[in-house]
Amino acid sequence: MVKQTTEQDSNYDDLENKSVHEILNDINKEDQSVAKSVEKVLPKIEALVNAAIEKMASGGRLFYIGAGTSGRLGVVDASECPPTFGVPFDWVVGIIAGGDSAIRKAVEFAEDDDQQAWKDLQQFNVNPNDVLIGIAASGRTPYVIGGLKKANELGLITGCVVCNADSQVAATAKFPIEVIVGPEYVTGSTRMKAGTAQKLVLNMISTSVMIKLGKVKGNKMVDMQLTNHKLVNRGTNMVMEETGLEKEKAAELLQKYGSVRKAVEAFLATLQ
Repeated sequence: MVKQTTEQDSNYDDLENKSVHEILNDINKEDQSVAKSVEKVLPKIEALVNAAIEKMASGGRLFYIGAGTSGRLGVVDASECPPTFGVPFDWVVGIIAGGDSAIRKAVEFAEDDDQQAWKDLQQFNVNPNDVLIGIAASGRTPYVIGGLKKANELGLITGCVVCNADSQVAATAKFPIEVIVGPEYVTGSTRMKAGTAQKLVLNMISTSVMIKLGKVKGNKMVDMQLTNHKLVNRGTNMVMEETGLEKEKAAELLQKYGSVRKAVEAFLATLQ
């Protein structure tokens, strides 16, 4: 039986006998190939993003499901959308096999239940307006396959991000993305190149969707949540740039309206 690409032996051996310098250089060399692998599937990413934009513009939401590293990456991407783009916390949702405790500690065999993903999704009352993306480096995770199958039956847009060719996950998703990054530096450790590829793709998906849904103006996060001093300062500078106000006045306006977008709109309204 031919091994999946992500399970094939590393191109390197005797790792324990290498110097730290050699290890770091080897890993960096492998990592440089990941972006090129992602570049090859840009048309596939574009197709999924366009489908997601259409659904979300009509009130739909974006869900990620995955197990292990893949599940954690989905949770991370989803959790960063509200503070970055000012969207509701239930607009982009990451679900990991085994529940939130699996984010920090592996839950044995959680990924092997092909019914659990759909059960986990039920608390969000998913409907045909929503988009479901399964994340699975191997492309064979039962948790992800089961969730995608049920979503297809109910008419949801389904996509996936996998790192092996001709996988069952990809065959199940309506918009499959297969990023083939080759063997890992440490054989089978898909937290490395495969995880990096998945992170890059998820960044592309969520960021491009948010841009096209109007959550970015120019190149600025005008709807970001002002949750710390760094972001308040960044927001103040953005208001200054857009309005020409001095820092104190811009800060007052930002504090009053709570977001860069609202502060700038309020200022411009006074000029009419």
